Amino acid sequence: MPRKTKISKEMIIDAAVEITREYGFEKINARTAAQQLHCSTQPVMYHFTTIDSLKRAAYAKTDRIHSEYLMNIPEDRDPVMSVGLNYIRFAVEEPQLFRFLFQSGYARENSLPEMIDSEELIPVLAVMEKESGLSREKIRQVFLTVALFTHGYASLIAGSGLEYDEKLVAEHLERTWNGAVLAAEQEENS
Repeated sequence: MPRKTKISKEMIIDAAVEITREYGFEKINARTAAQQLHCSTQPVMYHFTTIDSLKRAAYAKTDRIHSEYLMNIPEDRDPVMSVGLNYIRFAVEEPQLFRFLFQSGYARENSLPEMIDSEELIPVLAVMEKESGLSREKIRQVFLTVALFTHGYASLIAGSGLEYDEKLVAEHLERTWNGAVLAAEQEENS
């Protein structure tokens, strides 16, 4: 008799991420996770006593996927523009994962100041700080401007299927970055 495959917690989380990727986070439940893994619902409910705890674990994994995607910056590219374009490109390539991260209510942060203080954002702020030469406080202001622009663009694309034109988006992103940096420099020098 063939040995049964042991279903691990990580396998269930991976299955939930795949369900989200294909059908949306609303479809995560014990039955769909079990179907994805070709098993009964027993292992799912053993590792996750509630579906909300499974969704939170899948959210955390999706957040790590997103962070890795953002920080995949080619050496010959402007790091700030690359992070912004990667953010928007993620919405184009992974619209369901994007919706899960930013439109599902599962984010740990409840406000923009909480988002700016999150650990996940430290590498992004460090890149922006290095590129601009601005203080951390000023770069936080610049980040807010650029983030609101970038998120708006990404949300439009992920939510409505707005056509993605990378050249146009890059031009707008660069204008937003340059304008926000200029405003911060003017404030810093006054």
